[in-house]
Amino acid sequence: MSRATVAATLPPRLPGLDPAWSRLVTADDADGVPRTWHVLDNGAEPSTGTMLCVHGNPTWSYLWRRFLDHAPPGWRVLAVDQLGMGHSDRTAEPRTFGRRVDDLGVVTDALGVTGPVVSVGHDWGGPISLGWALAHRAQVRGVVLANTGVHQPAGSPAPALIRLARTPLLRAGVCTATPVFVRAAGVLSRPALDGAVRDALAEPYRSAERRRAVGDFVADIPLEPGHPSTPVLDRVKAGLADLGDVPVLALWGPRDPVFSDRYLRDLLARVPHADVHRYETASHLVTEDAPRTARDTWAWVEEVTGGGGRPAPAPPSTARPALWAGLDERVDDPSTAVVELAGLRRHVSFALLGRRVRDIAAGLAAHGVRPGERVALLVPPGADLTAAVYACWRAGAVIVVADPGLGPAGLARALRGAAPDHVVGAARGLALARLAGIPGRRIATDTLSPVTRRLLGVGADLAGLARAGRGRALPPAPSADAECAVLFTSGSTGPAKGVVYRHRQATAQVAALRTAFGITPEDRLVAAFPPFALYGAALGIAAAVPDAPVPGRLTAVALAEAAAAVAATVVFASPAALRTVVATAGGATCERHRAALARVRLVVSAGAPVPAALLHALRAVLPHAEPHTPYGMTEALPVTDITLAGIDAAGSGDGVCVGRPLVGVAVRVSPLTPTGDATGPLTDTPGVTGELCIRAGHVKDRYDRLWGTERETSRDPGWHRSGDVAHLDDTGRVWVEGRLAHVVTTPEGPVGPVGIEQRVQRVTGGLVAVVGVGPPGTQLVVVVLSREGARGRSGTARPALARSVRHAAGREVAAVLVTDRLPLDVRHAAKIDRARVARWAGLVLAGRRAGGRP
Repeated sequence: MSRATVAATLPPRLPGLDPAWSRLVTADDADGVPRTWHVLDNGAEPSTGTMLCVHGNPTWSYLWRRFLDHAPPGWRVLAVDQLGMGHSDRTAEPRTFGRRVDDLGVVTDALGVTGPVVSVGHDWGGPISLGWALAHRAQVRGVVLANTGVHQPAGSPAPALIRLARTPLLRAGVCTATPVFVRAAGVLSRPALDGAVRDALAEPYRSAERRRAVGDFVADIPLEPGHPSTPVLDRVKAGLADLGDVPVLALWGPRDPVFSDRYLRDLLARVPHADVHRYETASHLVTEDAPRTARDTWAWVEEVTGGGGRPAPAPPSTARPALWAGLDERVDDPSTAVVELAGLRRHVSFALLGRRVRDIAAGLAAHGVRPGERVALLVPPGADLTAAVYACWRAGAVIVVADPGLGPAGLARALRGAAPDHVVGAARGLALARLAGIPGRRIATDTLSPVTRRLLGVGADLAGLARAGRGRALPPAPSADAECAVLFTSGSTGPAKGVVYRHRQATAQVAALRTAFGITPEDRLVAAFPPFALYGAALGIAAAVPDAPVPGRLTAVALAEAAAAVAATVVFASPAALRTVVATAGGATCERHRAALARVRLVVSAGAPVPAALLHALRAVLPHAEPHTPYGMTEALPVTDITLAGIDAAGSGDGVCVGRPLVGVAVRVSPLTPTGDATGPLTDTPGVTGELCIRAGHVKDRYDRLWGTERETSRDPGWHRSGDVAHLDDTGRVWVEGRLAHVVTTPEGPVGPVGIEQRVQRVTGGLVAVVGVGPPGTQLVVVVLSREGARGRSGTARPALARSVRHAAGREVAAVLVTDRLPLDVRHAAKIDRARVARWAGLVLAGRRAGGRP
């Protein structure tokens, strides 16, 4: 049978596909030949507008079923199977790129589409939908693009998978004769697709005759200048400049081996005003891998077309000193500014640091680092990192910082997502950047050999930049509203998120820290938690970086050495660091160490709850230090604060008492529904449990390239939804009960895990995780204990232990399980991955796991 006789059909019943949506549309194409297309059409009266969805190769309109299912009232949704694809006609001749753009116009004319229209395209449906949008410019109200490209990024070859599939022999065998190419689209998905969905995606391509257009589509990819489709694609590429006033949304799966992040960078260079949401775990079929793409897209559409717009008032602006003002004020000060205690010990004065910052800033500008460009920093804490950070800020650049605690893979994923223009790093960091494909021009912190420079692609080093900048005029200082940083969250509750700060927010944060802890010019700091290592210069005080590769390995001796090096009065340390300090307290017994530690007046620990017992034990190491445990997050720090005395006075309660809001900070809660959703109106009524919402001048500007997440967490204008569940008491103190994602939704209502965990921990010691097992709304409370020697035993606790846990919990507990280790985040070594524990507990209780560890 020739393919010219294969006619359009209606699809069979498939998962998630409403048969009522399917229809066949017949019209003459541009050559006057009657063609029939299969179209999904929700049939709505388009009183608000029409969404036009275009698939790529080798998918079909099934890809857009959720977009039809989630359509709000007043929106018609059309998803077209391109000719030769899906359930549309198979044609005798291949359809070129230009013909496919024309075909789309034929279909929309036949369906009476007049606008307003939001076009949506995936893969090669992206440029095809753009071609339609440019030809129907007056109708277009928005453009959505998902894992696509309009141009091969300069300096990079086409994806290897496409080059291989495009060779004639492989194209015939892989794309047409066999279903390998068709099936590969579903195999690439992360997480793996349900088998029925994979079959549904491949369903229209059951035979070689029905797959012929799949091979034709691959052959039509214009990888060379003389390709027939190149001129049309070039016109589309050039036409993007005309979309400056059209809202654009990019939906992206960064694990795509075909349309990788470099295509996203190229796209954003052409439409810099585009909103972006990267679904960190998703691959090529982003709408399958991340089902929330439909919900996010409709939220975006309603917002940009006027149906869901929200006012976004800027917070009141307060004039504050620039981030580098502390260095400028001490430009002639020979006293120590930064001390490094790892490796070769270095003492850098304020005068030297200030000159180095100024010279490097001018050198960066001369090297081509422009205001607003992003500079990723892969530099260990110390003088080089401090100089690089403040030089970038003074030059108007935006620093990109991710904690090494994310691990090499997590660190690389975070930095690739931020798409830096430049990378500053030590040799090890630059090697990681090279191996991980992190973009950006390379700048070394050290002077490297010519061979190493070539291997790492290094174009400059800090010493050379400082020499080049000496005597040069500095660029104009950035404004308070300019962006200054992209900082990454810990990744303890999912992939690390980039958080964007502007100068006004960063300077407000410095002011909040100074006020909250009474920091004066006479103070000196030990920064035993990497993010705090940068605050010394902003606060205008000396800072020492202790010899500890990670916070959890900080010993009492290392802390004492750092404290002695700067005569420290303040210590910033993570809970994991404090645990190790207490455990190794016996090593810091010499008079010099005792004197240095006795001089400390204040210890600040943040990032995770700090048990009162640990703070009391810390008294033996830092006898005169007042412990403070401020509550906050990468998005807003500090929010509240409490001392050890305050913790003792608060006593036990349903959660962790983190104190009262600081001056200039307002908090509210959004009450939970019985199913654990935080949808209630913001309130400060005591005793009401809900998602904690924060308003302050130092709350982040937005999440980076996470449009949907930003919208969810800022849906109350001016407030940031923290993702933490808490309640206020009668005195205005905040009690954190856990993460919103970890709330156990029992038949009696939602339960935060932290209160139970604390009560049980007082009896059992060790780490405790409370998780929910079962369907939402009917979950059972399960307590999991971490106990040495439990590995290899059954996951069920012995009866006597289970009885004591149930008695301590203060509420009904369905099961008590034990394991030898609970999974903790790398950055803080304190946050339990309760989602992972819940999955393990469910398997144990179902008899599918004998025990072991989560």
